[in-house]
Amino acid sequence: MLDKQALGRLELLEKEYNEVVESLGSPEVLSNQNKLRSISRRHKELEQIVNAYRRYLSTMGDISTAKELFAESSGVDRELIRIELESAEQTEVDIESELKALLLPKDPNDGKRVIVEIAGAEGGEEARLFAKDLYDMYVHFADARGWKYEVLGAMPSERGGYDKVSLLIDGDDAWARMKHEGGPHRVQRVPVTESQGRIHTSSATVTVLPEADPLEVDIDDKDLKIDIYRSAGPGGQSVNTTDSAVRITHLPTGIVVAMQDERSQLQNRARAMQVLAARLLAYQQEKMQSERSADRRSQVGGGGRSEKIRTYNFKDNRVTDHRIGMTLYKLDRVLLGELDEISDALLAHERAQQLAGDID
Repeated sequence: MLDKQALGRLELLEKEYNEVVESLGSPEVLSNQNKLRSISRRHKELEQIVNAYRRYLSTMGDISTAKELFAESSGVDRELIRIELESAEQTEVDIESELKALLLPKDPNDGKRVIVEIAGAEGGEEARLFAKDLYDMYVHFADARGWKYEVLGAMPSERGGYDKVSLLIDGDDAWARMKHEGGPHRVQRVPVTESQGRIHTSSATVTVLPEADPLEVDIDDKDLKIDIYRSAGPGGQSVNTTDSAVRITHLPTGIVVAMQDERSQLQNRARAMQVLAARLLAYQQEKMQSERSADRRSQVGGGGRSEKIRTYNFKDNRVTDHRIGMTLYKLDRVLLGELDEISDALLAHERAQQLAGDID
């Protein structure tokens, strides 16, 4: 049975849930998109907990009734009630475990849209081609999960890869799943540029950022250095006749964002500011985390071959996630977006660490 503290917390959450449901129909919320998005997100967070809590209360009522009937019964009826009682008690155990997991501290970024930046790291053009493979993998993954996405910016390489590409992904569980993709990814295969059939090791980095809500990050125009220049394609050739590309430098942090995809300078600037806000939010959150855990490492690291979260080995059709020691021999399927098995395992690992008190 849940203790009084947990039950008290669940009662308060149910009360909040009822208030949130009522507020979703108010004209004040419906007329404010930012407020509607925030309250809708909270509704989704609370709904699962409250539904489990109500199932728990119903089960506890069933157990109480079954115990009374069991004490008053005899013969065949008593045996039937005993079976029902045991089933209800097992349901109680299952729901308690579910509620304990649901009551774990929530990631403040859950439910937010996600900015994913993929860049070739070590390995020259092969690394850029691998960045394109990762981009395709995430696009397939988003399609499979019903997420919406759009390309924020892309810098193609000469052979069809990407020096860098940025995606905006929108889905209820996009952050919860995509945050585990952040870090260096390593590929082992024979590059298209290799004439002797030798396997090379290259890498690409993936950075995953929560999109910042307008009120979360305050950007002062005085802190920005904005450069306007002409867009360039693979090899450095000009791809635009006007100065529409935008580079924004946030002077206090040194964060630099460049956008050149759109023909409009205003559009490129808006997208650059969107990415800058996300990077600043991540910077602030990492700073807070580092104060609690000085040895926490950043997602990207140096992109070196020795630093990797996952290895993609084409020869053996193998993909290995080094954080959880998981190896699958279906790399071809994973690259087509079948990431659920890895993603589910990473989510389960995160939850297990939380229950053990190893992470916040």
